[in-house]
Amino acid sequence: MTNTVLRSKESVLSHDQQNKKEKSGNFTLERVAELSEILASKVESAINEIERLNGQTHMIAINARIEASRAGMAGKAFSVVAEQMNDLSGKIGVVSKKMRNESRDSIDELGYLIKTQATIVRGTRLSDLALTNIDLIDRNLYERSCDVCWWATDDGIVNALCKKTRENYALVSKRLGIILNSYTVYFDLVLCDLDGNVVANGRPEHYRSVGMNVKNTAWFANAMKTSSGKEFGFQTVSKCSLVNNDLSLVFSCTVREHGEQNGQVIGVLGIILRWEELAQKIVKDVHITDEEKNMTRICIVDENGLLLADSKDLILEDQIEFLGRNDLFKEKKGFTISDYANEKCCIAHAFSSGYETYASGWHSVIIQKLQT
Repeated sequence: MTNTVLRSKESVLSHDQQNKKEKSGNFTLERVAELSEILASKVESAINEIERLNGQTHMIAINARIEASRAGMAGKAFSVVAEQMNDLSGKIGVVSKKMRNESRDSIDELGYLIKTQATIVRGTRLSDLALTNIDLIDRNLYERSCDVCWWATDDGIVNALCKKTRENYALVSKRLGIILNSYTVYFDLVLCDLDGNVVANGRPEHYRSVGMNVKNTAWFANAMKTSSGKEFGFQTVSKCSLVNNDLSLVFSCTVREHGEQNGQVIGVLGIILRWEELAQKIVKDVHITDEEKNMTRICIVDENGLLLADSKDLILEDQIEFLGRNDLFKEKKGFTISDYANEKCCIAHAFSSGYETYASGWHSVIIQKLQT
């Protein structure tokens, strides 16, 4: 019997300890602010109760004085007690009023300080995460810019554009296919002549781009404007017709005679990046809690707020707009509290700082709803 009781007590203690552990594990400054509000409410309730009891004491003192007056000399001693009770009641009232004012001011200040600090901690953390996201983007795209400049000097690519035969185009197509087998981040690699005609691609079994003209695309035009093989062209996130209108980024570089960086331009190499597989993985794998995920939007946007990557899967279909966006976007890194989609949110931001010789120039944004 005794052992059963002891085990029962140990079970209760273990349960209490587990509850305390769970509460401590959920510690946040927002929770501290919530507790300060609960404390303020309890102090207010306690003061109200003191004042209620003091009011009753005051009424008893008045009634006692009335009864003592009726009793004449016999009630004189009782009248003194009633007077003291009335005086004590008055002093309690003064103390109660002072306690109410001072405790309210102190608790209000404490709550304000905690909420302010909670906002700073949240905003700093989210802007740090935003910076990590854009840094990952820039680092990955830097490698893509290096790829295109390097591959544009490949002998097979140069020879194909110099000789312009079916055999050489077939050979370079195989060469591009071998590269693609090692670099799965790309949809395809395409080789164009000076008129913008696609003469070869690395995955002809998937994409029938040979014969298409890309002269009017941004990536081809930008490449043709470069002054040497060290520079590259670029086309931002878009649905690329060369790869069945999948969302892509395209890097490009001029192909020059003899593979020399300052040689005569003989064509353009374009490399088509699988954008969603890179960007969506970054914005959806941010380290936040499951609870936060339900109230957080993570995205990469251009200078106009157009979505280029989005945890809500609305790439190119929506714009991020909020009061103060332009001011926030002028900062390298920071956050603001603003209304977004009719809800009060903490909006964190980081601008592309670049990596090595590459900078996307985009903005990383994390929008988190504030609990009320």
